[in-house]
Formats: sequence, structure tokens, C-alpha cells
Amino acid sequence: MSFKLIKSLSLALALAASLSAAVPSSVKLSNESGAPAALVGLSGAGFGPIETIDLFFDAAKIGTTPSGPDGTFSANIRIPRLAAYGPHTITAQGESSGLKAGESFSVSVNWPQFHFQPTRTGLNPSETLLSPANVSRLRQSWVGIMGDLVDFSSPAVVNGVAYIGSTDGFLYAFNATGCGSSSCEPLWKGDTGGNDSIYSSPAVINGMVYVGSNNHKLLAFTAGGCGMNICEPVWTGTLGGSVLESGPAVANGVVYVGAFDKLLYAFNAAGCGQSTCAPIWTGATGGKITSSPAVANGTVFVGSNDGKLYAFNASGCGGSTCSPTWTAQAGSSTSESSPAVANGVVYVGSFDRNLYAFKASGCGHSTCQPLWKGTTGDAIESSPAVGGGLVFVGSDDGLLNAFSAAGCGQSTCLPLWKGIATGEQAAVLSGPAMANGVVYVGENNGQVLGYNARGCGQSICSPLWSGLIQNEPIVSSSPVVVNGTVYVGSADQLAPPIGRLYVYKLPGH
Repeated sequence: MSFKLIKSLSLALALAASLSAAVPSSVKLSNESGAPAALVGLSGAGFGPIETIDLFFDAAKIGTTPSGPDGTFSANIRIPRLAAYGPHTITAQGESSGLKAGESFSVSVNWPQFHFQPTRTGLNPSETLLSPANVSRLRQSWVGIMGDLVDFSSPAVVNGVAYIGSTDGFLYAFNATGCGSSSCEPLWKGDTGGNDSIYSSPAVINGMVYVGSNNHKLLAFTAGGCGMNICEPVWTGTLGGSVLESGPAVANGVVYVGAFDKLLYAFNAAGCGQSTCAPIWTGATGGKITSSPAVANGTVFVGSNDGKLYAFNASGCGGSTCSPTWTAQAGSSTSESSPAVANGVVYVGSFDRNLYAFKASGCGHSTCQPLWKGTTGDAIESSPAVGGGLVFVGSDDGLLNAFSAAGCGQSTCLPLWKGIATGEQAAVLSGPAMANGVVYVGENNGQVLGYNARGCGQSICSPLWSGLIQNEPIVSSSPVVVNGTVYVGSADQLAPPIGRLYVYKLPGH
């Protein structure tokens, strides 16, 4: 290399160094929060030219990346899988220059809609704190105060706020970490426009909260509230019947919800520019709908009280009222039980005491037969949860039933094991939730229960943990397990106002 070229390179690097020194060191993150093991983009400026940049998560070094001649860099980092929930700092430091900059990052997981996601599997795959080894230590941390019983409505937890509906006609929003006291008032509450009960589970997507009401409306609120204690919906969707237990599913910019007028409704999630919106399309079924729709691979599934599972094209049919692409008979009634879709199979429970498994892509005919069915001891009003090769569902005989998700090689299967409650037995209407090897479910004996998802080596298993609800037996709300915390709705009949959001944590967390 010639002396002239070396001199030119030296001058260029010196100029770059002087320019980068003039710019304060800084880093930017692609996300301010994320789950353990999440991939986060990181970019920096104002560092030394062509130097190694060390990347830290708090004090732990998690990678390196080179800077360019202008002192900038970009990289992707993986959040440590066992990172504690809460605030952390991601830092970049130049090895040669010593220049350093950092940004705050919160490790947290959102549970945005009933049974976690539009497929309704009920599985949080990112839980790292609670496990079979420590779940027995869960204790009640605080309760959120509401005006009346929580029946079927299940929480959504998004960006540090927990949302849940009550039979007093309000949607409640609480600080998800509590208020520093044993009982907490809501941040705000959303008004249905009358004393109309909410049994529906809210869905929180892109800064909006969607929930159904028995006043024939889908309600859309701003997730951050309105700056007042009581908020009105930004827009409402008009339906021909009440929305009872059907929780909205939000996928690809569309909100789906079932109603008592036998129709599945599809609304534009962005609204229509008016205070009252008509649906994009409706899907006709043969019975009242209290099942929550599930969405997977361009298909929306919903159960109906006529005993059928319905599969519609999620994009509609080009008309205002659509027919299903296929249906399947699933016993006498699939009322409160909502479909769950995993690994190409859709599962749904029935009043005829069976859990049904169908091929999610259909069978090439207008009417399909089950791949297999799982027998329980009583009617199924619980919604199945799927994960780890297992499918769980409650039944009215007070048991949690665990089946192999692949079936048993026969047309009719028995549970691998059954979970029994401590003390008095009652119907399990609550849909199970799964996280890190534990399956949680409410039972109408005033308890929320946690079992080892792998069972106990016997046909009947006792829970690893039991959380008691105060003075109220009904626990039809499905638990939410997120950020090392368990949330479930119920009441306290002896302490008006009686509605409660119960929150359980490990001591010291």
C-alpha cells in the first residue's frame, strides 16, 4: 500500500473520529418492552469509528458488534430467557473509545385476548417465573374492586393494564401491578350505555379495547382511557342479539364476535369513521352463539347451540351474509365452549360430555366428521387449552380432563389423567390456561387451581396450588397467567361492591 493511500485512510479515520466525538453517544431500541427470549433491534451513533461495541443487558454482556467509519452500528440482541420481569437497561460501550450509552427496556408479556391469541390455545409460551417447582407458593397479592360479579369475562393484560368486564355493565381497567394496597380501584371504567351486563372477555389490540355486551353491541374503547373516571366507547358495532360469553377475536384488522341472534359478526377493527358501525359481514349458524370465535390460517371457527362447529372464510364471502365453508356436528350443544386451534386441529367441547377434534382445514366436504372425541364425565362448558402435546378441558362434574392432543389411535379416547379439586367439587366452567408446565383453571367452588401439566403418574391428580376466592363460589372466568402473575375474575359477596379481580403472585415479586 502506498504512503499516499495510507495517509488518506488515516485522515479519513481521523475525520470520522472527530465527527463521531462531536455527536453524543446514543442507542435506540426497536421495542421498549418484550418477552423473555425476544429478539430486539438495537442501533447506535456517536461511537468510535471501526471499533468493537460491547452489548450489555444490565451488567451481563450478551454480544458484540462492529461500528462503521462514522461511529454508527446496528445489531439484534436476544433478551435472556430467564430475565426477571420488569425494568432493565440495554447498554452499548465501545471497547476502544470507552463511549457508552443505554436505554431502558421492560421485560413483560401481553395477554391480549381470551385464551391468549386468536387461535385460543390458552398457552403463554413465554412464562419463566411460575413453574411446577414454585407454584404452590402463590399468594393473593391484591384485588381490583368492581361493582358486581365477574361471570365468564376473563382478563386481558396489555402494556401494564388489566382489563375485565363485570355484570354491572362496566369494563374495568386496573394497573396490572396493583396500587401498593391489598385492594385497588380501577384506573378507569368503560360504560356500556346502560346497566347491561358484560359476560364477554375483552380483546386489546393496537390501542383499542373491544368487548361485547348484552345490549346488542360490540363496544370499542381507547385502551388508555379518556382522561376521566368513566369513558364512553369510541364506536359501537350494532348486532341483532346480545353478546353473552362470546369474547371478541381480533386478527388481521377484523373483530369477530358471536351473538344470541345466531350470527357471527365481523367488524373493521378500525371502526367506520362514525360512532355506530355496521358489520363488514355476518355468518349464519343454526343456533345461538355464546362460544368465542377462533381464527387460524384464514378461517374463523365458532360453536353454536345447535351442536355444530362452523368454519367460515375469515375474509368473508363478498356478500353481507355468508355461509360456512364447512360444518361439523359436535354433540348436542357447543355453547360456552370455544374452539382452540393448534397444529392443524380444532378442538371444541360439547354438552354431550365429549371433547371433539376436527381437522382444521376441513375434509373436502360441506360436513365433516371428527378425527376423534374424548369422553368426560359430564357436560363440557369449558373452553379447551392446547400445548405441549396435551389438550385440557373442564367438565361439569368438577374435573379437569387431560387428553393427548394427537388422540389415542381410536375414535373415542379417555383422559390421560383427571384433576380433582381440594374439598368440595363443583362444575368447571372456566377455560384452562397453560404456562411453563402448569395448567390453571377456575372451579365453581370458590377456587382457582394449578396442576402439573404432565400429571402426577396416576389417573386422578390433586392440584399443586389452590387459590381461594373470598365468599363467592362462582369462578367461571378463565385465569390469565402472565409476567409471573395469575389474574382471574369473581366476587366477594360479603363485601359490597362485590365484583373482584383476584391477583396472585409469589412472595417478594
